[in-house]
Amino acid sequence: MAKRDPRIGLLPLYLALYDKVVPQHRAGREAFARALADRLRSRGLDVELAPVCCAREEVKQAVDSLASSDIDLLATVHLAYSPSLESADAIAETGLPLALLDTTEAARFDESATRDDMFANHGIHGVQDLASVLRGMERLYHVVAGHIADEAFLDETVATARAARAVSALRACTTVLVGETFEGMGDFAVEPDDLEESLGAQVRKVSLAQLARSIAKVTDAQLHAEAKRDAAAFDLSGLPPEVLRESNRVGLALRAILKKAGADAFSMNFQAFDRAGTPTVPFLEASKGMARGIGYAGEGDVLTASFIAALMAGFGEATFTEMFCPDWAGNAIFMSHMGECNVALAAEKPRIVEKDYAFGNVANPAVALMRVRPGPATLANIAASPDTGFSIIAAAVEVLDRGLSPNFPDVPHFWLRPREGGIRDFLRHYSEAGGTHHLALLPGDHADALRRMAKMLALDFTSL
Repeated sequence: MAKRDPRIGLLPLYLALYDKVVPQHRAGREAFARALADRLRSRGLDVELAPVCCAREEVKQAVDSLASSDIDLLATVHLAYSPSLESADAIAETGLPLALLDTTEAARFDESATRDDMFANHGIHGVQDLASVLRGMERLYHVVAGHIADEAFLDETVATARAARAVSALRACTTVLVGETFEGMGDFAVEPDDLEESLGAQVRKVSLAQLARSIAKVTDAQLHAEAKRDAAAFDLSGLPPEVLRESNRVGLALRAILKKAGADAFSMNFQAFDRAGTPTVPFLEASKGMARGIGYAGEGDVLTASFIAALMAGFGEATFTEMFCPDWAGNAIFMSHMGECNVALAAEKPRIVEKDYAFGNVANPAVALMRVRPGPATLANIAASPDTGFSIIAAAVEVLDRGLSPNFPDVPHFWLRPREGGIRDFLRHYSEAGGTHHLALLPGDHADALRRMAKMLALDFTSL
């Protein structure tokens, strides 16, 4: 999936009667639409501005044109009042995520305001008209309200657009499953057909025999080039060259399969690997892949892998992780997994080490160890829901600056705590919400944007 900025289709709405009665105001309202588009572009959004629309036919044509241009979010702006029935049908018919931008040109409207000021700043009741009708039509939408120059308004609009980008990415996601899922793990279990029908993500299975054939094609020149890139990106001191070489051999073979499949994400079950053509487990490639924007989850969890791919498309960096052990006394949770962590989240150059591997008949793999950047972050999870098929759970957390423990010399790990409250309530609420043991960690505060993502997908949402 190509990395790109969220793309908004901005639909300006206006009343045809005004062109007859006060035609002198049209130019100013068009300038306001352009100013809004420029502000959003300055915040990193790709904005396609439609012509000003008054009548049903104009709205229909504009919406169809925007929908065909690969936008993530349809956003309306009322330049003045516009009757809802001129636009509601066309807007309701598109399945695009929708935001109603409830904004005006003037920051202040007090006793000094004039009639011209009133004309230029009365679009809010057009928003109310449209929102009421869309709600009656059961059309999902978000309202973002505030002055055009208000940072909070712009931040909320960007968060909505990023959520919509994540939705687009999830609906278009191709996820490769290497081997079979971990037998008996039920919390993330999903049938590929159900995943595609509910969320749009498609699963393609790759056998260990296919991976073995790809491994046999990896050349010495490819291995040399990858080792050279690794030497620049990582601390390789103390790592036996043959351990890196065999990990990269499997990793490059897997990378080739993902590229050929057009994959946006993958998952693998470490239990499936053995020496028959697959010399080790590609933990290092999972860590490198996440840094390139490839979604990943362990144990054959294609649901979480697809979700993480979508999160990275919408919000940037993310990593797969698990809550392993509670530190009750320190009010923290030890986060880890066997050998995978997004190396792009490292506070400094990651160190590649040999893992003492006892879970299969394979050579010891190389894994990346690093101190994860401390600071505000968001834990995110997707899980089954009895009401809407799936639910999204989000929690504001703090990654702690505890560094790496020498007692875990070959296991990626870090600690975090909920930003509010203690881990007793946090862990209770998380499991009461049905959260799985596989999660995503995203640097920064994205809980509200994840709420918007869940609404766009018509999924349940829980904030912890």
